[in-house]
Amino acid sequence: MSRTTAPASVDRQDDGAAPAEGLSHGLKQRHLSMIALGGVIGAGLFVGSGAGIAAAGPSIVIAYSLSGILVMLVMRMLGEMSAANPASGSFSVHAERAFGSWAGFTSGWAFWFLLCVAVGLEGIGAAKIMTGWFPGSPEWAWVALFMVVFCATNLAAVKNFGEFEFWFAALKVGAIVLFLGIGVLAITGLLPGADAPGTANLTGDGGFFPHGSEGLIVGLLASVFAYGGLETVTIAAAESEHPVQGVAKAVRTAMWRIALFYIGSMAVIVTLVPWDDAAVVEKGPYVATLDHLGIPGAGQIMNVVVLVALLSAMNANIYGASRMAGSLVARGQGPKALGRTFGGVPRPAVLVSSLFGFGCVLLSYWRPDDIFVWLLNTIGAIILVVWFFIAASQLVLRRRTEREAPEKLVVRMWAFPFLTWVALAGMTVVFVLMAREEGTRVQLYWTGGLTLLLAAVGLVRQKAARKRAS
Repeated sequence: MSRTTAPASVDRQDDGAAPAEGLSHGLKQRHLSMIALGGVIGAGLFVGSGAGIAAAGPSIVIAYSLSGILVMLVMRMLGEMSAANPASGSFSVHAERAFGSWAGFTSGWAFWFLLCVAVGLEGIGAAKIMTGWFPGSPEWAWVALFMVVFCATNLAAVKNFGEFEFWFAALKVGAIVLFLGIGVLAITGLLPGADAPGTANLTGDGGFFPHGSEGLIVGLLASVFAYGGLETVTIAAAESEHPVQGVAKAVRTAMWRIALFYIGSMAVIVTLVPWDDAAVVEKGPYVATLDHLGIPGAGQIMNVVVLVALLSAMNANIYGASRMAGSLVARGQGPKALGRTFGGVPRPAVLVSSLFGFGCVLLSYWRPDDIFVWLLNTIGAIILVVWFFIAASQLVLRRRTEREAPEKLVVRMWAFPFLTWVALAGMTVVFVLMAREEGTRVQLYWTGGLTLLLAAVGLVRQKAARKRAS
């Protein structure tokens, strides 16, 4: 077993970013490609999209299309920077290079906090499914089991994480493809026992926009956050066999496929099932659609898929949190003990990230009405903050890379800088819409408070570091 302590120069190389020293390179291209595809397909799509459909009706297709365009722009920008300078800290490293250590500190620790809380939420969701199958078993015991399994997986070699995610993602992608195939057959009237619905569900019950623009806005906000998770592939790329080629290929191939899965799924669902069917929210849109088509055992089939999606997200988020923490520490922005690697794995960071996630689960039992709600509100808009840092960093770093090392631009942002500014404008619109809606306003305020606090701490640390250097 080898042991190294990451030096302060990790993730830096001539003002650039290099893969973190001490980490192994055990991920293969097939791992990266499937992580990119499966990382974003989670319970937010399989279950959470029902609330968006109930609010927007058939116009949820437009909501997912708009947010999908925004996400594709963000991923293209992140892919450009990550291919030019692969780093385990991903966008945090890019933000630091563009604006200073305070930006890397803010975006990195905010993302770490988001992932750790998400680990707890996914553990709770998976435990609820298991207690449904095994009545009388305690939820906390299932959460503890999942935490132990995935903590152990991430403590081992990174290729173990890659294999788990490859097969988890393959099952999720397979389920989506099968669902889309069944849906297309039903829509065209080729599915035995199902009549083609035509446009009745798209134009009836209030039309395509049953709740007008307000419903579309609620659906848009729900769809934006359902896309979170793509960032993990650029973190994982630093531990792949060929980081530059790996992230370039993964980003290029994943974006349009994910858009097809999300937008295609929403189109199939609202075409086949009335948007105001209570089952869409109660059972989830996928289960409701399969039940509507008379597919036997639909509920249990989707429960298995949702369970896999939740466990996959737990695994990926522990991984992402540990690598982000390790990268931050390696750049002098956290406790040094977290930066140590054992056998190519940042095991202290894995343990701390897992324990923090399990602590969130305990808070959901002990203080469900105050502290746990505060945690949920605090992480509500962090992914948007991260995307904003990505777009702003790309504006700065693209110009710098073109001057200093144009050969590194293996992946290029489309129509730069026009589409980068379009993405920033789109994020600003989402922030404004969140402030308008009562249900998301509190989340925006709490996330804003956390971001400002981290930025203030980061600026103080940056000034102190400059004084010491001088």
